[in-house]
Amino acid sequence: MEVITTRIPDVKLIKPKVFGDERGFFMECWNARVFSEAGIDATFVQDNHSRSVKCTLRGLHYQIKHPQGKLVRCTRGEVFDVAVDLRKDSPTFGQWVGEFLSEENKHQLWVPPGFAHGFLVISNVADFQYKCTDFYAPEYEETLLWSDPDLAINWPDVDAEPVISKKDKDGLLFRDCNFY
Repeated sequence: MEVITTRIPDVKLIKPKVFGDERGFFMECWNARVFSEAGIDATFVQDNHSRSVKCTLRGLHYQIKHPQGKLVRCTRGEVFDVAVDLRKDSPTFGQWVGEFLSEENKHQLWVPPGFAHGFLVISNVADFQYKCTDFYAPEYEETLLWSDPDLAINWPDVDAEPVISKKDKDGLLFRDCNFY
């Protein structure tokens, strides 16, 4: 697999080698040795799967205590995936990176602890799967407002208003968030 550094060096785009023929395909999604060589030393404790319809926007979520690193991928459809650096001492503090993840490109994104994370569904339906380095702790979960004008995230146009939960609509502006 190929591990590519994004605009935010700690966020990595992973392009697995896909071996396919008339029967289908095979790919390696996780290899501790390859990831460690790329600077990703992660132990995963939880694996999640969500299904969402077109225009659903989930996020931008983070846990201020028990921060989660996430290895994310879209196994059905397509999403635009976003990570925002909330680490005060980071040279990329307050910056964001976005990547298209789809069942066709089979790319994955490593989002380290200390980042807010979310995604927008581009296709009619999307299955989104991710591994986490710490357990979900709802009492520490916070939400950064997906549309914060200071962040100016360039979400793709999906020809409709995003479908957003109340929790995500009520997210905090970046300047009001708790940081790592």
